[in-house]
Amino acid sequence: MFTLKRLSRDGIDAALKKAQHYRLLNEPWQAESICRDVLEVDPRNREALVTSILSLTDRFATEASGAVAAARKLLPQLESEYDRYYYEGIILERRGNSLLSRGAPGSGPAVYDWLHQAMERYELAERIRPPGNDDALLRWNACARLIMKHPHVRPVTEQATETMLE
Repeated sequence: MFTLKRLSRDGIDAALKKAQHYRLLNEPWQAESICRDVLEVDPRNREALVTSILSLTDRFATEASGAVAAARKLLPQLESEYDRYYYEGIILERRGNSLLSRGAPGSGPAVYDWLHQAMERYELAERIRPPGNDDALLRWNACARLIMKHPHVRPVTEQATETMLE
């Protein structure tokens, strides 16, 4: 239907600034579109990959399943093993948070599963993190605190045991 216009290499930095701006304006679709344009010109651009992943996670509240798959599809393009583990953790954590925000009855075990998977990725990232980079630890702690704060966010087996004992 349309042939998309190609971004110039000289326009990449300005485009990435715009993508950050659109994320701050809560327009993740626009930010992700810009990142796609950048990635057409520079497929290994780390900033565009990361911003695209984060923009997709910003959309989890409204279109989770497609956005989760799209964000995960970008992970192999990240060059660093640390980045792949860390940003997979971000995807998993934000999906869990989006489920928690919805507050659907019985969602506690699903939220727990997403957050626990995120914590596992953060632990893998922690083992290979660059010196002085404690981001994975901070995210792991945030997930742990979220689980501890919400009594209904528990694994399926733990929830079943509690129900039977009551």
